[in-house]
Amino acid sequence: MKAIVTVVGKDKVGIIAAVCTELAKYNVNVLDISQTVMQGYFTMMMAVDTSAGKVAFGELVRLLEQKGKEMGLSIRLQREDIFEAMHRV
Repeated sequence: MKAIVTVVGKDKVGIIAAVCTELAKYNVNVLDISQTVMQGYFTMMMAVDTSAGKVAFGELVRLLEQKGKEMGLSIRLQREDIFEAMHRV
Protein backbone atom coordinates (compact mmCIF):
# COMPACT_ATOMS: atom_id res chain seq x y z
CA MET A 1 0.00 0.00 0.00
CA LYS A 2 1.23 3.49 -0.77
CA ALA A 3 1.43 5.91 2.14
CA ILE A 4 2.66 9.40 2.99
CA VAL A 5 5.18 10.14 5.74
CA THR A 6 5.46 13.71 7.03
CA VAL A 7 8.25 14.91 9.29
CA VAL A 8 8.39 18.32 10.98
CA GLY A 9 10.70 19.69 13.64
CA LYS A 10 13.71 21.80 14.54
CA ASP A 11 16.47 21.18 12.02
CA LYS A 12 19.44 19.03 13.05
CA VAL A 13 21.93 16.72 11.41
CA GLY A 14 20.75 13.20 10.54
CA ILE A 15 16.97 13.53 10.29
CA ILE A 16 16.69 12.09 6.78
CA ALA A 17 19.14 9.29 7.60
CA ALA A 18 17.30 8.36 10.81
CA VAL A 19 13.85 8.30 9.21
CA CYS A 20 15.05 6.34 6.16
CA THR A 21 16.91 3.88 8.40
CA GLU A 22 13.76 3.35 10.48
CA LEU A 23 11.70 2.72 7.34
CA ALA A 24 14.32 0.32 5.93
CA LYS A 25 14.32 -1.61 9.23
CA TYR A 26 10.68 -2.54 8.52
CA ASN A 27 11.20 -3.10 4.76
CA VAL A 28 9.32 0.04 3.70
CA ASN A 29 10.44 1.39 0.33
CA VAL A 30 10.84 5.15 -0.21
CA LEU A 31 9.31 6.08 -3.58
CA ASP A 32 9.75 9.86 -3.50
CA ILE A 33 11.05 12.43 -1.06
CA SER A 34 10.90 16.20 -0.74
CA GLN A 35 12.44 18.18 2.10
CA THR A 36 13.30 21.74 2.99
CA VAL A 37 14.45 23.84 5.90
CA MET A 38 12.48 27.01 6.61
CA GLN A 39 13.73 29.42 9.30
CA GLY A 40 15.45 26.61 11.18
CA TYR A 41 12.57 24.12 10.91
CA PHE A 42 12.90 20.93 8.92
CA THR A 43 9.95 19.68 6.87
CA MET A 44 9.84 16.52 4.79
CA MET A 45 7.21 14.60 2.86
CA MET A 46 7.86 11.09 1.59
CA ALA A 47 5.81 8.75 -0.58
CA VAL A 48 6.45 5.18 0.57
CA ASP A 49 5.33 1.66 -0.29
CA THR A 50 4.44 -0.45 2.76
CA SER A 51 3.22 -3.56 0.89
CA ALA A 52 6.35 -5.60 1.70
CA GLY A 53 6.55 -4.24 5.25
CA LYS A 54 7.53 -6.48 8.16
CA VAL A 55 4.94 -5.02 10.55
CA ALA A 56 1.25 -4.15 10.29
CA PHE A 57 0.42 -0.62 9.14
CA GLY A 58 -0.94 0.43 12.55
CA GLU A 59 2.20 -0.79 14.27
CA LEU A 60 4.36 1.12 11.77
CA VAL A 61 2.38 4.29 12.57
CA ARG A 62 3.15 3.77 16.27
CA LEU A 63 6.84 2.99 15.68
CA LEU A 64 7.36 6.10 13.56
CA GLU A 65 5.56 8.31 16.09
CA GLN A 66 7.80 6.84 18.81
CA LYS A 67 10.93 7.52 16.73
CA GLY A 68 9.72 11.09 16.24
CA LYS A 69 9.31 11.59 20.00
CA GLU A 70 12.83 10.25 20.59
CA MET A 71 14.19 12.78 18.07
CA GLY A 72 12.01 15.74 19.06
CA LEU A 73 10.10 15.57 15.76
CA SER A 74 6.57 14.99 14.58
CA ILE A 75 6.55 11.93 12.30
CA ARG A 76 3.19 10.91 10.84
CA LEU A 77 2.24 8.08 8.49
CA GLN A 78 -1.06 8.07 6.57
CA ARG A 79 -2.43 5.88 3.84
CA GLU A 80 -2.12 7.73 0.54
CA ASP A 81 -5.86 7.63 -0.22
CA ILE A 82 -6.75 9.11 3.18
CA PHE A 83 -4.03 11.76 2.85
CA GLU A 84 -5.34 12.77 -0.58
CA ALA A 85 -8.95 12.90 0.63
CA MET A 86 -7.98 15.12 3.57
CA HIS A 87 -6.01 17.54 1.37
CA ARG A 88 -8.34 17.74 -1.61
CA VAL A 89 -9.58 21.27 -2.30
